[in-house]
Amino acid sequence: MSDLQFPPLFQGEPLTGNADPFERATALAITGTDPGTVVYNLSGDVLCASLIFAPEVPLEEAMATLPVCGLGLQAALGALAPPEVAVHLGWDGTIRVNGAVCGKMRVKASTKEPDAVPDWLVLGLDLNMKSSEPDPGVASDRTFLSEEGCADISADRLLESWVRHSLYWINRWLDEGLRPVHADWRGVASNLGDPIEIDGQSGTFVGVDEHFGMLLRTGDETILIPLSSRLEG
Repeated sequence: MSDLQFPPLFQGEPLTGNADPFERATALAITGTDPGTVVYNLSGDVLCASLIFAPEVPLEEAMATLPVCGLGLQAALGALAPPEVAVHLGWDGTIRVNGAVCGKMRVKASTKEPDAVPDWLVLGLDLNMKSSEPDPGVASDRTFLSEEGCADISADRLLESWVRHSLYWINRWLDEGLRPVHADWRGVASNLGDPIEIDGQSGTFVGVDEHFGMLLRTGDETILIPLSSRLEG
């Protein structure tokens, strides 16, 4: 694997073996490692990578990092995958390729207080590149890029593209606000308009608020589920 090339202000830290980039990035963030660090492990069948951020806005606003970097991944796969490959983003970070779950993004921060500005925020990506199973098609709701016509996409090339496209969307967010993020995200959101069950509540996923909180319609009532409720740890 050649040395990875990241945009300016991003620097990589590769891991090998069973090392978890999400845990490593969290540990680095706690010790004050510079934002823009990309911790990654490409040694297995799953592309595992995490980005360290230092938000300057309250946590609830900073949680937009999740859909923003989701759009970065959707754009990266759009550039590298065959045109017939469909990528959709779940509100909770789930990544679907041609309708089946192919990975997930997750977020951890130094605080869980919605109105507090986090010292750091870590966004993690786990994406199924290929399967070591003899018959990967048995699980109908789980898939791998190699099973969806993307066997020629290498993990290192996809990681570079994801970081590059995520930076583009981060800059748009900073320059133009969340309006363009909302518009593009709605076009690739999965389950939007569908009946769902979440946190023990059933209803119809009718949209998101200005900070990407889920709007869940249950009968005559619409419930707001903040995106910060998806934080790990």
